[in-house]
Amino acid sequence: MNQFNAIMERRIVPFATKLNEQRHVAAVRDAFMYTFPLTMAASLVILINNLIFSKSGFIAQILFLPKLFPHLEDAQKLFTSVTNGTINILSIFIAYLVARNLAKHFKSDEMLIGMTGIAAFMILYTPTVAGKDGITYMATTYLGAQGLFVAMICGMIVGEFLPRLFNIKRLRISMPEMVPPAVARSFNGLIPIVIMIMLFSMANFGITQLSVGGINEVIYNTIQTPLRHVGVNIFGVLILSIVQSLLWLVGIHGPNTLNALRSVIFTEADLSNQSFINAHGTTWGIPYRETWSVLNDTFANMGGSGMTLGLIIAIFIASRRKDYRDIAKLSFVPGLFNINEPLIFGLPIVLNPILAIPFILTPVINIIVGYVITIVLNWIPTPAIGMTWTTPGPLMPFLGTGGNILALFFGFVCLGISILTYLPFVIASNKVGLNAAAEREDN
Repeated sequence: MNQFNAIMERRIVPFATKLNEQRHVAAVRDAFMYTFPLTMAASLVILINNLIFSKSGFIAQILFLPKLFPHLEDAQKLFTSVTNGTINILSIFIAYLVARNLAKHFKSDEMLIGMTGIAAFMILYTPTVAGKDGITYMATTYLGAQGLFVAMICGMIVGEFLPRLFNIKRLRISMPEMVPPAVARSFNGLIPIVIMIMLFSMANFGITQLSVGGINEVIYNTIQTPLRHVGVNIFGVLILSIVQSLLWLVGIHGPNTLNALRSVIFTEADLSNQSFINAHGTTWGIPYRETWSVLNDTFANMGGSGMTLGLIIAIFIASRRKDYRDIAKLSFVPGLFNINEPLIFGLPIVLNPILAIPFILTPVINIIVGYVITIVLNWIPTPAIGMTWTTPGPLMPFLGTGGNILALFFGFVCLGISILTYLPFVIASNKVGLNAAAEREDN
């Protein structure tokens, strides 16, 4: 352990400190931190809707709420629209905030550059479709977490180059002194903004010649095509787990992006397993034992992608950073029910060089552990009984096997493995926080 800590301090910590202070990384990091109150609020509402007001919700089931309130799910309508104004338009916030943060770094017009970041994102957005009823429709798929990568790129390009255009005096339109300052400021930035949005429009035209759906579709297809032939086996599950984690780390919603692909690969196998369980009343002997739901969702998704329930507990144990501890406290209850957006965007885990390693590694380790104890050693029945995604992680193996006590034990073993995996990196993040603070004081 001492040798590992020495390597972290000598190589990774200095690199992470410098990377965290790099202006583009800092702009993205701070953008996600600014959205934390919104993602946290939305996560709590999602938690209430899925745990209490859903018939299949974990709390609703254990309290027999569907029997007491036959129309329980009608209450979900009260809060359904909350996500439309928060998580479902997160990319718009990020496009604005990343551009604004870079403008702040260059001491330029934050408001105009931030708004231009949104404009650039929407120019590159998936094209609208004219319906038969004469109404034009715009897909909302990429306004949320699935469009974050494009939003960050747009924000960084606008935030990096638009302030430079603002500084070119020949591009300024001078107004008389009697003109209000706000109007004069707008005219000063008019020509640079025209140039910027024209460049994005030309880029969008070129991209749509390659793919009708625009840049978001290009990115999606680039990810999907290499994984299309992944089969129902341990290697397929591991590859998808690693890709999902990598997508999160660059701001792309991994589970949503890969959902269609996972469905194509695993749905038939999962349905065959459910049919077997219904016919035989046991999970022993199911036909498909190496599926995503069996190996990842049961053993490697406690707290959400990256097994982040272990990260929260590791922060409670070892973190000396007040910002980490505060976010972990707020994220614990959602994390207990596998909602981890507050943690991913609040710390953030996105573009975090220290936490990236355990975020990828922890699910891989636990998928292998689940594979060994269920398939190689046959110590427990295969946990293939379908459960709602908000079931607390350590209970998943227990409930998925129909109540096997040894499976419950291994559920907590997997949680313990995730805590131990995250701990040294949480300790290293303490040093990154101290180094970054020291550099800011020196400057």
